Amino acid sequence: MSFNRSYGGGQTSRMTSVFGRTHVVRPKGTHQATIVWLHGLGDKGSSWSQLLETLPLPNIKWICPTAPTRPVSLFGGFPSTAWFDAVDVSEDAPDDLDGLDASAAHVANLLSTEPADIKLGIGGFSMGAAAALYSATCHILGQYSNRNPYTVNLSCVVGLSGWLPCSRTLRGRMAASNETVTRAASLPILLCHGSGDEVVPHKFGEKSADFLRSSGFGNLTFKSYDGLGHYTIPEEMDEVCSWLTDKLRLQGS
Repeated sequence: MSFNRSYGGGQTSRMTSVFGRTHVVRPKGTHQATIVWLHGLGDKGSSWSQLLETLPLPNIKWICPTAPTRPVSLFGGFPSTAWFDAVDVSEDAPDDLDGLDASAAHVANLLSTEPADIKLGIGGFSMGAAAALYSATCHILGQYSNRNPYTVNLSCVVGLSGWLPCSRTLRGRMAASNETVTRAASLPILLCHGSGDEVVPHKFGEKSADFLRSSGFGNLTFKSYDGLGHYTIPEEMDEVCSWLTDKLRLQGS
């Protein structure tokens, strides 16, 4: 199944985020985990909820929000659903910290009302994967870039065809606390990327994985798919299912 394109980078956004409709896939079995799944640029939550509902993961509740519709610099200011503003797909592109913080806070708010015994996770595709990885760094650091506390305890993070925002400042911020390093070492992360991706090049996903590992994220798996473009395939989703079942210790999947 193919999904809309998504890009990285972005300018600083000062807008108020108004998020779209949230779609929820209820667990068919015993509720053991809840995962917020974030779509790519120009897409909406319903696209992924339809796919996630077909996965053999009866113990997971999926929450699929829709990003705000905002002007996107990459499109010359044309409005599109986006988790943050995007100027270019480049390591040198500026990060839209306000947009990233707003999206991470929205995801944390969606997870904050889940039962205390439920394991929590975040996943996404392309720009959604970037937003998910940014949320992971907020969890590890215990705060957003604006210094507000991040209080949700994540058990897993999944990113398909994405990249890591704010990599230029992450390592220095993590080095300030031993507790941060300990949390990073134990957080399971799965990153998947196609070698034929012309929208978010494979090297971006590979560099993101290498950077996270070198920063202390020791429980990270990176999977490459030969010839895969900027979309997902059943083999990739099978890997996601197996990985989640193992890392979250799901029963009955």
